[in-house]
Amino acid sequence: MKPKIGIIPGDPSGIGPELIARLLADEGVAEAADILLIGDAHVFQAGQAVAGQDFDMTAVDAETSNWTEVEAFAFHAMDTISADKVQVAEVTEAGGASVLRTLDQALEFAQTGVIDAIVFGPFNKASMHLAGLGHDDELHYMAEKLGVTNYISELNTLDGMWTSRVTSHIPLRDVADTISEERVAEAVHLIHNTLRRSGLERPRISVAAINPHAGDGGNFGTEEIDILEPTVRKLAQGQMAVDGPWPSDTVFLKAVAKEIDAVVTMYHDQGQIALKLLGFDRGVTVQGGLPIPVSTPAHGTAFDIAGQGRADVGATRAAFDIACNMVTHWDK
Repeated sequence: MKPKIGIIPGDPSGIGPELIARLLADEGVAEAADILLIGDAHVFQAGQAVAGQDFDMTAVDAETSNWTEVEAFAFHAMDTISADKVQVAEVTEAGGASVLRTLDQALEFAQTGVIDAIVFGPFNKASMHLAGLGHDDELHYMAEKLGVTNYISELNTLDGMWTSRVTSHIPLRDVADTISEERVAEAVHLIHNTLRRSGLERPRISVAAINPHAGDGGNFGTEEIDILEPTVRKLAQGQMAVDGPWPSDTVFLKAVAKEIDAVVTMYHDQGQIALKLLGFDRGVTVQGGLPIPVSTPAHGTAFDIAGQGRADVGATRAAFDIACNMVTHWDK
């Protein structure tokens, strides 16, 4: 059976609607999954106009109908924002409210089995906060909605290279005090399990150091000696393919050379800089730790090019492909 993928357009003021239109026109997408579009008709239509695409959407009530059997793309209509409130390339409360409502609907569909996974166009956190988002990011919002209490973290991937984070959206000054053996182990287990659900039987994982030169034997910090080395040793003794800590300025060379599949980083930019430099238009964010696959392009709403027909669909296509693949391997 095909994966059932729910797609929401993201912030209507950004490039999300255009990206979704380009994705649906991309070769092989319609054949790879049963796709349910969730949101406002005029938002999807605006995306088609910007992208220069034109495809049919069949209106359905996804909760009560067998939507996978309709012709064209199944479309669950919502009324989250009026057309005159869509301010292209601007942070707005209305745009953030639209995102939260479509996301809530997609999460509800995932909980009830209407869809197997969610792919979303880029969100704008400033707009979401204006609309009442009470969390640091969308991952923690989704986790609360889904009743998740286990460890969660954004995972990023590019061309088969993955990263997870021990800390994420916190000030850099707090990173060292937040790192612990438990958090490092959780980050390793999370990416290990996610990669298995992506089809890798035995993922190879390296842990990045936090200090320059991995602490240089304690001269530049002792977190490697006190926390990272003992944690990696215990995980490796548990038959997990994990090593480190490696200096963060060289560990990604191992990933580029395909010697490893994933890097566990200590803080947000440690991994993000590397992946975005290697392929900004191809990177994907996976919401790790949720009970369903949820993916999105790793770039943002790109207000600088919104409405201009210039958005690159590469990362969105990769997010879609990863979601389909994870549905197939989810029970591993």
